[in-house]
Amino acid sequence: MSRFSEWATRSIASAGTKWLPFADAASDNLPLGRLLRLALFQVSVGMALVLLVGTLNRVMIVELEVPAALVGIMLSLPVLFAPFRALIGFKSDTHVSALGWRRTPYIWQGTLLQWGGFAIMPLALIVLSGKDYAAGYPAWIGQVSAAAAFLLVGAGVHTVQTTGLALATDLAPREDQPKVVGLMYVMLLVGMIISAFAFGWLLTPYFPARLIQVVQGAAVVTLILNTVAMWKQEPRNRARNVRPEVAPEFSDHWRAFITTHNALRGLVVIGLGTLGFGMADVLLEPYGGQVLQMTVAETTRLTATFAGGGLFGFALASRVLSRGYDPLRMAMWGALIGVPGFGAIVGASEMTSTTVFILGTLVVGFGGGLFSHGTLTATMRMAPKEQVGLALGAWGAVQATAAGIGIASAGIIRDVVRALPVGGEGLAAATPYLVVFVLEIAFLALALGVVLPMVWNRALAAERQ
Repeated sequence: MSRFSEWATRSIASAGTKWLPFADAASDNLPLGRLLRLALFQVSVGMALVLLVGTLNRVMIVELEVPAALVGIMLSLPVLFAPFRALIGFKSDTHVSALGWRRTPYIWQGTLLQWGGFAIMPLALIVLSGKDYAAGYPAWIGQVSAAAAFLLVGAGVHTVQTTGLALATDLAPREDQPKVVGLMYVMLLVGMIISAFAFGWLLTPYFPARLIQVVQGAAVVTLILNTVAMWKQEPRNRARNVRPEVAPEFSDHWRAFITTHNALRGLVVIGLGTLGFGMADVLLEPYGGQVLQMTVAETTRLTATFAGGGLFGFALASRVLSRGYDPLRMAMWGALIGVPGFGAIVGASEMTSTTVFILGTLVVGFGGGLFSHGTLTATMRMAPKEQVGLALGAWGAVQATAAGIGIASAGIIRDVVRALPVGGEGLAAATPYLVVFVLEIAFLALALGVVLPMVWNRALAAERQ
């Protein structure tokens, strides 16, 4: 019996390391339990993304009847803070603290920003809708308060994610850093999947009071998750409370990073690919609701489907990249796989098939997971040890900025196409959405055009060695 117990224990342990994505990133100094606890900040970020881009996007457009262009602009407001992610990463690299911490103060500040934004958001959205229960309030009150809420949440998400990922890489050995950051993003997708199902369940049936409870509940959960994630993670270092004689300049560090071989072209690939994968975020759920007649719960689960595909993509990319595979080549495959995924989404309207739509969403999520892991790993490998925060910030800044631009432009394009004067019976309900999906295919093709020469040149250089 004891032999069987020993065998079972070894089998379970080896299975966990084999099948749990990035479980091999754990070490004696950074055990898996501590690593997973730290990753809770990514769960809170995933919850925020699902609530903003998924659930609230659908509710504002369909139930509250807010114009899609205004919704797109509101959802893109957090992007105004995205370009500062590189600066946030640099500041956390060089932060001087009396407590001897670099990353923790920034994570805490970001958490409070998220909490504040969620606290005022639900009532702001109800006033923004101009419905009967919001009568008597000027329109500008809803617009200004909703904009402030989205900005606060966006600033908090960018600050928490940038410095949290930097802290994770600080705690891990240099050779394990890509796997640790990969685990962080797996937890982001897990948080998105869980949140998507939870919000779909809590908002069925939908009514305004329930929306208030759900969003303000998300504020409390964010505070709890991030506090638990930070607890006793970053070691205090008294050397960090001494100011250097010459203050480091962001411009000097940025110039050193951006002149690294392929760094600039890599950021261009990130931007184009993110536009290709990200414009659909604001339209997938309304497309399912208005064109394919899906319910709020069904469209909310689309986010879980998308995140599930991304989770599988991250897991596969981790396994392949750990064997020395070129991360740029992995990003290329991700963009290539995204093209037929969007083709299936486009074809779903002609076939009136929710199955094809869901399958296309799953494939797009899978391609996005491969693309994100490939570009993230490539960016980290370009950066020297003392610039990890800056490199992660640069990746996040380009990725989030492109995503925000894509979200805003998708909503505007959808409304502009819908308002075009046409003869006969007018445009089909699906046409405004299909225009955006075809544009995404074009952006993925452009990303492939930039990354292919990089992959080719790297392969030639490897052959010459």
